[in-house]
Amino acid sequence: MADATALIVIDMQRDFCAAGGYAAQAGLDVRRLSSVIEHIGMLLDAARQSQLLVLHTREGHLPDLSDCPPQKRARSQAAGAAIGSTGPMGRLLIRGEYGHGIIDQLAPLPDETVIDKPGYGAFYKTDLEAILQRRAIRTLILCGVTTEVCVHSTLREAVDRGYECIVAGDACAASNPALQQPALDMIAVEGGIFGRVAGVAEALSFIKGAP
Repeated sequence: MADATALIVIDMQRDFCAAGGYAAQAGLDVRRLSSVIEHIGMLLDAARQSQLLVLHTREGHLPDLSDCPPQKRARSQAAGAAIGSTGPMGRLLIRGEYGHGIIDQLAPLPDETVIDKPGYGAFYKTDLEAILQRRAIRTLILCGVTTEVCVHSTLREAVDRGYECIVAGDACAASNPALQQPALDMIAVEGGIFGRVAGVAEALSFIKGAP
């Protein structure tokens, strides 16, 4: 099973999970977004012990913003967190800045791949699909932030490409608590059109190959 399964940890960056980052500047509750760190850490530990392919994603843009659509920049500015503006951890959502990095608690190991993505979905303008194909991956376990945006965008892209997907629901956090359950509920419509939702305990059992 390990040879065909990958864990994707989505956007657990300081810009989303720490005070002073993009999310905090936009008025989001970073305490909520960081509340899933412990559960994601459990998934990471199990995946590493089972020798699953582990991938981390980071949302962010080139310093000259040439890969950031004007509409996205305008939306971020309207939210009070203009992409590329300067915050306490450097320029918001800019590659190479301190805020763009993954939080220390979930830091990638040296042999784990980090996917830098300019969009919400992890397949858009990245080499994620090529990496998965080289390893003959068929099943993806997804966790991270935010449930309704980057997790869902990556999930939908993956399903369209034929991957079986499991979303670890209690290892994901929405920007607004009112959006968390609806975002998880829509995964299961039409017989599981976007895969299925599992709790961390179930996801751990799957990773470890338990019945």
